[in-house]
Amino acid sequence: MLAKRKMTARELASRIGISEQNLSLLRSGKVRGVRFRTLEAICTELNCQPGDILELETDD
Repeated sequence: MLAKRKMTARELASRIGISEQNLSLLRSGKVRGVRFRTLEAICTELNCQPGDILELETDD
């Protein structure tokens, strides 16, 4: 979605007020959860819906 919007991760992190490291962890899936306000900020900046950037992974 970042590529579609021609935005860098650094720019997105700055716009939504989180560190680049935390954004990197979110992007890699190495977090257990995300705050709704963070998800809302990401979707607002990228002009997308949560389903456009989230993917369900099962433990199977």
